[in-house]
Amino acid sequence: MGYRRKYIRRYGVPFSLSFLLVAGEAVCDLLQPTFLARMIDEGVSKQDFGTVLRIGGLMLLVTLIGALMASGRNIVSSRVSQAFGAELRSDLFRKIQSLPLRSLDRFDRASLVTRMTNDVTQIQNFANGMMRIFAKAPILGIGSLVMALSLNLELSLVLVIVVPVVAILISINFKIGYPLFSRVQASLDKLNSRMREYLAGVRVVKAFNRYEEETGKFERSNDEYQARSQRAMRIMAFFNPSIVLIVNLGIVGILWFGANRVDEGSMQVGHIVAFVNYMTQILFSLMMMSMVINMLVRARVSGGRLAEVLTLQDRDEWQPQAEEQAAEKGSVEFREVSFSYEGDSGEPVLKGIDLKILPGQTVGVIGSTGSGKSTLVQLIPRFYEATAGIVAMNGVDVRKLDPRWIREKVAVVPQRPVLFTGTIRSNIQWGNESASEEEIAGAARLAAADDFIRALPDGYETKLGQGGVNLSGGQKQRLSIARALVRKPEILILDDCTSAVDVTTESAIKASLRQYAQGMTCIMIAQRITSVMDLDRIVVLDHGEIVGSGKHEELLRDCRIYQEIYHSQIGKEMQIYGA
Repeated sequence: MGYRRKYIRRYGVPFSLSFLLVAGEAVCDLLQPTFLARMIDEGVSKQDFGTVLRIGGLMLLVTLIGALMASGRNIVSSRVSQAFGAELRSDLFRKIQSLPLRSLDRFDRASLVTRMTNDVTQIQNFANGMMRIFAKAPILGIGSLVMALSLNLELSLVLVIVVPVVAILISINFKIGYPLFSRVQASLDKLNSRMREYLAGVRVVKAFNRYEEETGKFERSNDEYQARSQRAMRIMAFFNPSIVLIVNLGIVGILWFGANRVDEGSMQVGHIVAFVNYMTQILFSLMMMSMVINMLVRARVSGGRLAEVLTLQDRDEWQPQAEEQAAEKGSVEFREVSFSYEGDSGEPVLKGIDLKILPGQTVGVIGSTGSGKSTLVQLIPRFYEATAGIVAMNGVDVRKLDPRWIREKVAVVPQRPVLFTGTIRSNIQWGNESASEEEIAGAARLAAADDFIRALPDGYETKLGQGGVNLSGGQKQRLSIARALVRKPEILILDDCTSAVDVTTESAIKASLRQYAQGMTCIMIAQRITSVMDLDRIVVLDHGEIVGSGKHEELLRDCRIYQEIYHSQIGKEMQIYGA
């Protein structure tokens, strides 16, 4: 309702202006058959050319006024519909950005793209049509009906038969069309999802020569979309010819019935001509209304899909000024934390986590794949919220803190590096828009990225393709680390972000971090045990539970899971080299 009121306030006046122009244009069209009847009956039949010229001039004037109104409504409707579509897309984009990840996970990413493009376009086109011609259809239809009744009551009996039949066809059209176009939009979602998946993994597809298989998947989705679209359009195409046939049969009836009355001398020829023109206008209005129904069906489907996102009330809540309660700068604490992606009823990914990280500590988190390492750190910046227990930052429950405030204090380097189209400089500056040249270069040096950046032909001004496609995996990871470091956060989270760099480069990055991050809390998730062996503290996760916590030597002595990781990665190599 909030968005609806907003659009009504903003576009209600120009929409009403366009409606008035359309109504004026329709009135001009309605007057023409009556003038024509008078010209024939009072001028042509009596050979009174003065009357012909007078009425003909009046018809030209009315036509000119109608043309001016048509031009005006075209200008107004185009501007309003384009502005409305642009604002609707912007509101949808902002809404998507404001939603927590738990809400975004309900929607397929390809579906969100379809909603922002195709669905918005459907509604925009409907709004444009409403202001340009759709509003004219009922005015012209009802007006023609009234004018025809006032012109000749006997001939109007034909309309008593034609109009109800056409109304029944239009209602059937609407009832059948809605579910059909719902399935069409669902097929478009699936098609976009297939294309998105292929483009994201195009290198893997080529590497494994799976082109034929991916082409087959795409063609199946494409064929499904084509089949559903054709079925919907084929069924919808039945109604327009049916309406034309019924109205034309009505015109035949008028000509036959009217000709008999002219022969009897009880009706004038001008009335027959005017009545046929009104019948033609009724036909036009009914055709337009049928088109309106078709577009309304699509717009209603699209509007429902947009409403699913825009009316979603799930959002992060917080207490104003709660950050003023912060007692410790850079501390993180988990108190009996459990978490499930499906909520209380789902299988927990984390179970009873008790962990306190002191300000300035560098803590490593290690465990097998699927043990919950990445999920654990995603609770800190409120990407997700604990199903049970409390996650505290600086001594305050994160649910009381404004997510924007939290994310200003926390920098995250994700497991999969994400870079944006632009220059290397702009990608690093993403972490801090006000960062100076020296700060950008300094962050790059700390991330062991400065050397390879300067070796590029354009250095920091090197353009990156989508997702940094023109860089190696290790280079992308180092740029992601530089982007986080230039932020100068209180808490730095490194989510297995050095997996693609060699051991020497990783050691250089860690040495730089030790020097740079004095006083900064650092949480490092890793798969390689060598990445965390020398940290202040290591936390071992297994199946969502903490099974060990301490320094390397302590865990190697007391924690079975850590011993298994150590021996699987290092112990066997030492035995081989020792042999």
